[in-house]
Amino acid sequence: MVTLNGYLRCRTPEESQIVSQYLPAHRELSLQEAGCIRFSVVQTAEPQVWRVEESFIDYPAFEYHQQRVMASEWGEKTVGIVRDYVITEE
Repeated sequence: MVTLNGYLRCRTPEESQIVSQYLPAHRELSLQEAGCIRFSVVQTAEPQVWRVEESFIDYPAFEYHQQRVMASEWGEKTVGIVRDYVITEE
């Protein structure tokens, strides 16, 4: 299993609005991927910080997700937002 845990750290309210706007479709597509076990992105008490928790059945499923995200509208719109992630493989 591969897990990704961490934060999206928006620098401006506008970046946070981008996350809010594009997250529903990103979440839906991610949860539909084969091998996706868990996908959660939740705004924290700090409005510009989002907690991210993802789990995939194996590394190929995780890698597929990463490639899909880079080519997606979510990836395009959020490319400049700071990601602070730790990825582990069990």
